Amino acid sequence: MWDYTDTVKDHFFNPRNAGAVKEANATGEVGSISCGDALRLTLKVDPDTQKITDAGFQTFGCGSAIASSSALTEIIKGKTLDEALLVTNQDIAEFLGGLPPEKMHCSVMGREALQAAIANFRGEVWQDDHEEGALVCKCFAIDAVLIEKTVRENNLSTVQDVTNYTKAGGGCSSCHEGIEDIITKVLAERGQTMDHQQPVPAVTPAKPYAMTNVQRMRRVERVIEAIRPQLQRDHGDIELVDIEGNTVYVNMIGACSGCQLEAQTLGGIQQRIVEDLGEFMKVVPAKLREQLVQIGG
Repeated sequence: MWDYTDTVKDHFFNPRNAGAVKEANATGEVGSISCGDALRLTLKVDPDTQKITDAGFQTFGCGSAIASSSALTEIIKGKTLDEALLVTNQDIAEFLGGLPPEKMHCSVMGREALQAAIANFRGEVWQDDHEEGALVCKCFAIDAVLIEKTVRENNLSTVQDVTNYTKAGGGCSSCHEGIEDIITKVLAERGQTMDHQQPVPAVTPAKPYAMTNVQRMRRVERVIEAIRPQLQRDHGDIELVDIEGNTVYVNMIGACSGCQLEAQTLGGIQQRIVEDLGEFMKVVPAKLREQLVQIGG
């Protein structure tokens, strides 16, 4: 289990500015539920002063993603758009008293959402760094441009660093060579080289068959049953629908269905399941699978 600061825990259990901002005039969306993390940032900007007067977030992800989004909204409120653009993912992590290395990608997602929202306000087209044909990590849909940008901005030097900041390479190890090539390129421009005397840390691929499907189902059910009383106290509930591979499909019931904190609740449940099973799992609303099936015909 990761070691979180008290500030991270506070922003997870008591998120600031959760939900969409009323009369927002700027919106930034990054990530994808299918890849495990997604963030929608809404801002209210004063057109005359260019100051951010209000900020809100809707996050689907782990506790660190929720805490990072909460911290981001607190940091940028009251800043002008130009001042906000100077906020880095390191600023978000420092505001929280630090993040575990494995969770730094949450702060990167927050910074990208901010850039997207400001571009939206200015009527600009924000480029999300995804270029056709440049996909490096297929597990998490991370491309070469985003990896190189993150390596440069955060002075990364190992594949493990890149995984911590972008999730690239965190599923299987097939993209590690491609990630290493990008790191080597950036370091060469600085007159540096990778230390090949010590092996690049590799992320251990998830082992979906380390336990049987029945065992996995029972473990997931146990986690959900432990959480249900908390939801029921608020007149809500959750129902396990199915598990396919590393995706857990659930139905949110009662007050939890359509609640503005539904994404945060699912993120917390996902984190509990991941920590209990010791492998990456996604918790996704069952209605999303139905929508995907309809789109696929």
